Amino acid sequence: MRYPNGIQKEYRSITNYANRGMTLEEDLNVTNEYYRDRNIAIIYKKPTPITIYKVDYPSRKEAVIREARFKIPSTTDYNGIFKGKYIDFEAKETAHKTSFPLSNIHAHQIEHLRKIIQHGGIGFLIVRFTSFQETYLLTGKDFFNFIDQQTRKSIPYSYFKEVGKKIPIGLSPRLDYLKLIEVNYEIKE
Repeated sequence: MRYPNGIQKEYRSITNYANRGMTLEEDLNVTNEYYRDRNIAIIYKKPTPITIYKVDYPSRKEAVIREARFKIPSTTDYNGIFKGKYIDFEAKETAHKTSFPLSNIHAHQIEHLRKIIQHGGIGFLIVRFTSFQETYLLTGKDFFNFIDQQTRKSIPYSYFKEVGKKIPIGLSPRLDYLKLIEVNYEIKE
């Protein structure tokens, strides 16, 4: 744009795509709050265990952690109880369009899920393909069938479409994954 006296201003449209949609973690947190508020299930996100080394205290209300390290590798993201059954699961997002890289899940998390299932708990994955805005629940049985029989370093998107359970996005609850747990694990009241 040209103004009098030779002043020039250039205006560019700045498009910010950050936070266009909610992340999987936000969706699950809102869903779990819905479940807790209605006494459907008690499921929480596990905090990541850290050790704090340096903190700046400009004032008590404005303390800032400057240095921290993970204490131990964390297990999975969420755990709780639903109709008398222990639930434990990992939630992941991927921008890949053709597969979900297994490198996104650490070996200790896989072993943790294996032990949950061995002890009679319900262990599973929730994976969102962000490119398609599709979210799938993959039961522990289906997850372990794949990784125990394949040498691939990723789970194909087609496997999620064929074997996984697509979780529809709704308003309340946002991701009603417990409806799929009820059906696939034959949970009765």
